[in-house]
Amino acid sequence: MTTDSTGGRLDDDDYPAYTMGRAAEMLGTTPAFLRAMGEHRLITPLRSEGGHRRYSRYQLRIAARARELVDQGTPLEAACRIIVLEDQLEEAQRLNEQYRRVAETAEVTGPPSAA
Repeated sequence: MTTDSTGGRLDDDDYPAYTMGRAAEMLGTTPAFLRAMGEHRLITPLRSEGGHRRYSRYQLRIAARARELVDQGTPLEAACRIIVLEDQLEEAQRLNEQYRRVAETAEVTGPPSAA
């Protein structure tokens, strides 16, 4: 592989750069914890050609959030649901802000004029 073919992907949050063992090590958890998150459909790792799970930085951030909740005593299933709901709330807030900006722009410029 050349630098040109991999360089851009390594900066990509969605590029599955981490093996299960490395991901578990980075999170300070076990491979079983990562498998359990897959079973609860919180994260779905990509598979290498050999069938091994590979995780992206984005997935590791989600897993780290789940681990925080579990470490605080939240059951894993509940932690996964909380994270999904947090993500949905963030998306709804982003859309509301986008709609608000459009509405404010429409107020400033006025309604479209008839030709």
